[in-house]
Amino acid sequence: MAASLRLPSLTSFFTSPSATIRRRSPAVLRWRHRPRYPLTAAFSSQSAAASPPGTEERVAGKKPQSDDRVVTPRSVDFNAWYLDVIDHAELADYGPVRGTMVIRPYGYAIWEAIQEYLNVKFKETGHSNMYFPQFIPYSFIEKEASHVEGFSPELALVTIGGGKELEEKLVVRPTSETIVNHMFTQWIHSYRDLPLMVNQWANVTRWEMRTKPFVRTLEFLWQEGHTAHANPEEAEKEAMQMIDVYTKFAYEQAAIPVIAGRKSKVETFAGASRTYTIEAMMGDRKALQAGTSHNLGQNFSRAFGTQFTDENGQRQHVWQTSWAISTRFVGGIIMTHGDDAGLMLPPRLAPVQVVIVPIWKKDSEKQGVLAAASSVKVVLKSAGIKVQLDDSEQRTPGWKFNFWEMKGVPLRIEIGPRDVSSNSVVVSRRDIPGKQGKVFGISMEPPVIEAYVKEKLDEVQSSLLERAISFRDGNIVDVSSYDELKDAISQGKWARGPWSASDQDELKVKEETGATIRCFPFEQPEEVKTCLMTGIPAKEVAIFAKSY
Repeated sequence: MAASLRLPSLTSFFTSPSATIRRRSPAVLRWRHRPRYPLTAAFSSQSAAASPPGTEERVAGKKPQSDDRVVTPRSVDFNAWYLDVIDHAELADYGPVRGTMVIRPYGYAIWEAIQEYLNVKFKETGHSNMYFPQFIPYSFIEKEASHVEGFSPELALVTIGGGKELEEKLVVRPTSETIVNHMFTQWIHSYRDLPLMVNQWANVTRWEMRTKPFVRTLEFLWQEGHTAHANPEEAEKEAMQMIDVYTKFAYEQAAIPVIAGRKSKVETFAGASRTYTIEAMMGDRKALQAGTSHNLGQNFSRAFGTQFTDENGQRQHVWQTSWAISTRFVGGIIMTHGDDAGLMLPPRLAPVQVVIVPIWKKDSEKQGVLAAASSVKVVLKSAGIKVQLDDSEQRTPGWKFNFWEMKGVPLRIEIGPRDVSSNSVVVSRRDIPGKQGKVFGISMEPPVIEAYVKEKLDEVQSSLLERAISFRDGNIVDVSSYDELKDAISQGKWARGPWSASDQDELKVKEETGATIRCFPFEQPEEVKTCLMTGIPAKEVAIFAKSY
């Protein structure tokens, strides 16, 4: 049966202008590749009057006059750079509905690497995967007052199914706490049924007005864990355990040095008692909320009557948590590590860790070079390294170098006739550009090349993390007054200072500076300080920043 969607603010959504400025610069990297429609046209909210060269032809379905592909330098326009990298690295494209995206194979492979790691961790911590329906009765959303208030502006509603008006409109899943509680109520009867700990990998829909691929789209992919417990201590322990899983993943796999902490009351998830978060600093110094874990208390269990009989025969409402990480993390990896040459992927999440580029000029050299390249590929693949041999003959070696740099492959191995003669290879690191990152004369002998490549992959992983930590720490300013906070934010930095002011004061900061409290970090100074806004004692410091 067909179902039609009736969506809020549809007119304003489709009439929003859609192009962004792309300025050319001497530093711009040019690509020879097939012309395509720019991602900018689908995801930007800026003025169409300032369209990039060739926009009119692209919109009309015509080829632009030039095959040059331009990567805007990060320092010129960070947003345009980000969209260029997604486009040129073939991570995603836009869907037919504005604000949606098609995740392409290379982009999805990064998400799969995230899934593979986290799926193991979730099962190690006692969770089982399952699946809940995408359509949720609207009455479920209404049961928890703060939840419906928080999500109403983002809901997509189904009102017609099979050509008939539905008796009750349905919500396309924005998150699953409500339907989870409906089912938990049927499954949980006794304390023997607890704890109940599940996770699902799913898609969700949130009707965003301003979208950005991977970071904020109408539909995105994520995992969402949901647990029910017999007491508040177990629920709190679970919420903290899962934010710790996310923190370790960010540091150890994504090489992103997040700051873990507690959200302010204003920023707490709608329906939660407490929200914990990991906050990451992007290359433009904006904050990205990269993962959250919520202690829901008994808010949803009371709304849905999710109860159990305890050991004393008394009926109690369960204590719950929910926690999630999404494809937004792919955007975080791009914006944390990328440079003007494109992506720079941490080896542990890279779909291709090593690319081999064979080089020859004469036909007489071809067979020997390809044979050597194939043998190196076999050695590395048997060692568990994700390796690809680019033996295509339609492109030059230089083009291939640029192409795989754009895709962020951590290591490149070059093999030419002289290398074959000396039984060696040349290895280039993606994180160290130019000759400085290139090492000659690495032996092709299996034990040597395998050990060398593994060592260099570990070095690249560590280097990216160290670089990101240095960048983060160099852009956090400790402040002790509101004027100092405003000054730090005006410079595009994060401000860290003592805070014990009211929700109204927090909203004032947001209104006057555009910054919000990203979190109260778990790591806190021991001494009592004075609130930067009110002058009264403050036990905690908060981090303020502009965010995505």
